[in-house]
Amino acid sequence: MKELIQNEMIRKTVFIVLGVVCLTPLVSSPIALALGFGLAVLIGNPFEKHLHRYIHLLLQISIVGLGFGLKLNEALQAGKTGFFLTVVSIFTVMVLGYILGRVFKLEKKLSYLISAGTAICGGSAIAAVSPIIKPGTKEISLGLAIIFTLNSVALFVYPAIGHLLHLSQEQFGLWCAVGIHDTSSVVGAAGKYGNEALKIATTVKLARALWIIPVSVITMFIFKNKESKIKIPWFIGWFILAILLNTYFPVFDGLSSSVTAVAKSGLNLTLFFIGSTLSIGTLKTIGIKPLAVAVILWITISVGSLIYITS
Repeated sequence: MKELIQNEMIRKTVFIVLGVVCLTPLVSSPIALALGFGLAVLIGNPFEKHLHRYIHLLLQISIVGLGFGLKLNEALQAGKTGFFLTVVSIFTVMVLGYILGRVFKLEKKLSYLISAGTAICGGSAIAAVSPIIKPGTKEISLGLAIIFTLNSVALFVYPAIGHLLHLSQEQFGLWCAVGIHDTSSVVGAAGKYGNEALKIATTVKLARALWIIPVSVITMFIFKNKESKIKIPWFIGWFILAILLNTYFPVFDGLSSSVTAVAKSGLNLTLFFIGSTLSIGTLKTIGIKPLAVAVILWITISVGSLIYITS
């Protein structure tokens, strides 16, 4: 019994120490994710049962903090630049996802979860449409596992491709916001590339996340369930408020750099938490067909948006 207690204490201590390290400038976003995944594989996550509820909260608080690093004119310009690409990409992914689901003979609900997660904002979109289409627990878990796995890959691949193609900060930020599923990975990849890329990626991605609302309404009609409530990402309102405060109240000028630095550290910790919830066992549950659909959708939106942005 003592050995079990000691082992548990060691695992918790290692987890906490690595979490603190991820808050320092020594660790980049991809490394934070890798540390979390490595910990989950080697010794397991001692806080896994309780961690999921804190991941989204920490992510939302960190994103609001990033709002203090933006001015209103920057946010409006970024939103205007990404609007057309956002609309086209969401429509393309949802239609192509339906077609691929039929071709690969996937369950309709699983295909829809993967499509919504790829089209809008990863796990948040899956969480938003799940109460409407009412999939099984296995389908939700599978959809999330696929999306988070591809997000993890994107966090390493996107910056490497960006540097290889010599993308500008604006180009890379826009590409991240469109091509990467989850907000945490979008901000992580863009933050690694540069501050301007981070500003553009965060603004465009959160504007994209608002499409959860019309997509949820359409989903109600597709699955004939008009009784479900739509989950609105209210934290985006706090992000906008942070931008307004930073724009019109000079008192925040001296605080903005400190607040954004803390927000970036919070995002690194979020990615460490996300990495620690993945495991080899989770990855093994992913079947070939749903993974193939998700990868095709991801490659289509990544390559298509990159061609549009660089042309």
